[in-house]
Amino acid sequence: MAEIKNTSKTFTLASGDKIPAIGLGTWQSPKNETAKAVKHAISVGYRYIDTAFAYGNESEVGEGVRASGIPREQLWITTKLDNPWHKRVAEGIDASLKNLGMEYVDLYLMHWPSSTRPDDLKKHYDDWNFIDTWRELQKLVGTGKVKNIGVSNFGITNLEKLLNDPSCKIKPVVNQIELHPNNPSPKLVAYCKEKNIHCTGYSCLGSTNSPLYKDETLLSLAKAKGKTPQQLLLLWGIQQGWDVIPKSVTPARIESNFDIDGWELTPEEITKLNNLPDRFKVCGDAWLPVKVFFGDDE
Repeated sequence: MAEIKNTSKTFTLASGDKIPAIGLGTWQSPKNETAKAVKHAISVGYRYIDTAFAYGNESEVGEGVRASGIPREQLWITTKLDNPWHKRVAEGIDASLKNLGMEYVDLYLMHWPSSTRPDDLKKHYDDWNFIDTWRELQKLVGTGKVKNIGVSNFGITNLEKLLNDPSCKIKPVVNQIELHPNNPSPKLVAYCKEKNIHCTGYSCLGSTNSPLYKDETLLSLAKAKGKTPQQLLLLWGIQQGWDVIPKSVTPARIESNFDIDGWELTPEEITKLNNLPDRFKVCGDAWLPVKVFFGDDE
């Protein structure tokens, strides 16, 4: 049997482009540590970096990419349109590309389905919503600035609104959502699959305060396999068909998260993780001017 190569696995998007199964996440990565983390990740084999205008570290991501010495075309870079930029999509991509020091990104996502007013972040535009934003995002296709467009933090309710709108001529190829066994979102994952929208799982390791790391099922499975709980969580996602973007700035953890070749979870082990009873969401919507999560994901 050939060795299982999870780190070189890719998923083919509706556009035909192939997104790597594992990337480096940079949400909450401190600016002064991001470039080093990106360079280190690329040096150990990562070929996919996820960032966003809102993270405030696009410039450092670009710096790390250039320092890696790996040609740009061998990497997958995702970034995201920030909420107060919804009426300024063309300017938004230009600002991100300038920060990154790149001519294009492989994937440009609408970060949240919230068209927030730049003059008051607690308010939503009266005359604009995510459908209008998507209409503008579609105009970027063919400009050479983005290879693919997609969304993030969209549940079934908002995806239905978007996909059924006559102005939606290009479907999102990706929906980046929070995915881990305490927020498994099976209905949403199934819906996206049915619509040929690939999922990226963020907060795929839960988070620092997640009950996951006290979960006896997960801990005993990891111990029995001689692997870390984090490694199990990554394969739980990859084997179910979505890519994962674990965040770390610690060299040893960046390496450990990438040490997922040569083994896999059995269907029984995946089922056990699918049945963990706790529910925990890292990212809610209370900070937004509109509700975006409607409990329709499970």
